[in-house]
Amino acid sequence: MSEFVQPALKVLVGWDDPSEAETISLLLNIDDNTAEVVLDRAKFEELAANHVWDVVVIALTFPTEDTSLDFFLRVKNSLNGAPVIGAWYQDDIVGLARFISNGLHSHLMRDSDGSYIFLLTSMVAAAFSAAEAQRARLLAEKLRQEVDSVRQLQESVIPRDLPTPAGYNLAARYESSQIRVMGSRPVTMAGGDYYDAFEVDEDALVLLVGDASGHGMKACMSIMTMHTLIRMIRAGKYPKTADFVAEVNRRLATSEIVQDGGGFITLLYSTLNVKTHKLSFTSAGAPIPLLQDLNTNEVRVLGDEDSGGLPLAIEDEWDYEGIEVDVPPNSRLLIYTDGLEEAFPEGDDEHEEFGIDGIAESLRSSAELPLVDALEKLFADSSAHTLGQGRMDDTSVLLIERIR
Repeated sequence: MSEFVQPALKVLVGWDDPSEAETISLLLNIDDNTAEVVLDRAKFEELAANHVWDVVVIALTFPTEDTSLDFFLRVKNSLNGAPVIGAWYQDDIVGLARFISNGLHSHLMRDSDGSYIFLLTSMVAAAFSAAEAQRARLLAEKLRQEVDSVRQLQESVIPRDLPTPAGYNLAARYESSQIRVMGSRPVTMAGGDYYDAFEVDEDALVLLVGDASGHGMKACMSIMTMHTLIRMIRAGKYPKTADFVAEVNRRLATSEIVQDGGGFITLLYSTLNVKTHKLSFTSAGAPIPLLQDLNTNEVRVLGDEDSGGLPLAIEDEWDYEGIEVDVPPNSRLLIYTDGLEEAFPEGDDEHEEFGIDGIAESLRSSAELPLVDALEKLFADSSAHTLGQGRMDDTSVLLIERIR
């Protein structure tokens, strides 16, 4: 383990005793530290206002006993948050309390023989470390708030009410990536997953999931860009899902928001004809849907490894493939992003993922459960596979059941 190295510090000292000021200067100007020890009020104010200091030390009788508190209050705001150590006499506990209540960081009692001066070096280092820790906590809290804002922005595109055509049930769920610790409290990470379901006419139900590469604001804006684009062009005449996905891809290929830093989006876009019970779908780098026959409890992938095309925004003229399958009565259809199957315990040398086998086993074991409970069990089983560490990627799932 590497040893922590204290950075060189810049220290400003305001003092009222010339003989002690010289000793303080010798003690604090060691190693790479720089200390300015001043006895003059005006010079102290000028240095405080025009330079950046890591720590400030001030005698609580500087520049005079009667004016020290007002002086401290006046210059405190010009110190840019640098911690202030106050040196006080034992018989002035009431005065010390006033300084503490007005923002004094820490304090050191002055004894009659001046030996307290030799504690200043360690006091300065401790004050700096404490101030740095506080800044880290404040930064962590700010980042936590920003992450939460991004997450709320992302979740705003996820539909609250899902269409339920006659003869079908539909359940959906989005879950962000694993909980990570920032500061002292957990944070729910923001990402770029989402799902959508909407009717384009009385017979056709669109079901889709998307996953933008990365996490945070960029992934969120990428997925919102695609969501907006799909909503804009969904009423167009695209009889084949492959044609629709190709058009989305062409438009996203020119989007700087998506392409910045080599970004891309995976998409599974499908239409379900609720009268003929045929599912047409196109994959742009997304997992292929699974179909569960509840009569036999067989779970199968609706295609093979060649059924998925290139993710969006990589090649603007990619030729996507459309697949059409029948959805039989008493069956369930699973459309999902890769966070579900790629769940694994962090630190697992063998990197054993939950995988399609884990998904299929969960579906089989929940065949008798209501659809919402089966979806809940699927997420629970995937999370359990991580040994409580949580999935490291966002997960979006649509689970559709044909009743008759």
